[in-house]
Amino acid sequence: MTTASGKVVIVTGAGNGIGRATALLFAREGAKVLVNDTGVARDGTGGDASIAERVVEEIRAAGGTATANHDSVATADGARAIVAAAVQAYGRLDTLINNAGILRDKTLANLSEAMWDAVIDVPLKGSFLCTQAAAARMRAQGEGGRIVNTTSVSGLLGSFGQSNTSAAEAGIYGLTRTCSIELQRYAITVNAVAPLAKTRMTEDLPMFQKLGSMTPEHVAPAHLFFGTDLCGDRSGFVLAVAGAKLSLYKVVETLGRYKEAGDGVWAAEEIAQHWDSIARG
Repeated sequence: MTTASGKVVIVTGAGNGIGRATALLFAREGAKVLVNDTGVARDGTGGDASIAERVVEEIRAAGGTATANHDSVATADGARAIVAAAVQAYGRLDTLINNAGILRDKTLANLSEAMWDAVIDVPLKGSFLCTQAAAARMRAQGEGGRIVNTTSVSGLLGSFGQSNTSAAEAGIYGLTRTCSIELQRYAITVNAVAPLAKTRMTEDLPMFQKLGSMTPEHVAPAHLFFGTDLCGDRSGFVLAVAGAKLSLYKVVETLGRYKEAGDGVWAAEEIAQHWDSIARG
């Protein structure tokens, strides 16, 4: 029996890059895959239904089971339709991989409100809406489930010219943590993957011009791990993947400094004076 044998899996943004590699891997491991992709360009414009269809053809040609879906993750109706399509095709839902995203990079001074909204709507709002719809179905089934979000280094550490993307991906971290807490009573695990890989989203970055060791195929096994029983009861984690390197991202609190005098109220000048000890590990 293969790792995902008999599982029904939704992969959003599965027409290219990491989403495609993830859909192909789940199918090879025995899953029935709903390949969701609207076929938009990197900036979210346009649309091409054949993008998802081609991935489905690849899966079927290799002996796997897959269905294409072209609904948008950015609306509640679209998210519900994605889940409904998986259930209609295969009778249930076991795993959701939230992977859809777009980029509209500009420095803060040049970033329009429309560019901000467009990027927030797909990876962050889309992850929320699809998670909400998938969790409702998993709760109704009463057998638990797996939800895997996709964040990024820019969201966790920041990235020049990507304030919209960084805000969206940082929001996915918070969404992952809170949903992992709320859904644990239903045996639904919620984790996230933070990939660094050469895709159509990142291929023009200088670091990838001569680097071929960070591919979507390096990232897909992390989605497979969190999206199957290999994950166990682990929930609320962010697994970073950079080629052959795996690590965990964690928000940590320093030891800090306690003030006993003055009823514990710090003056701003005292914060400046004791900054080093407040910030120390």
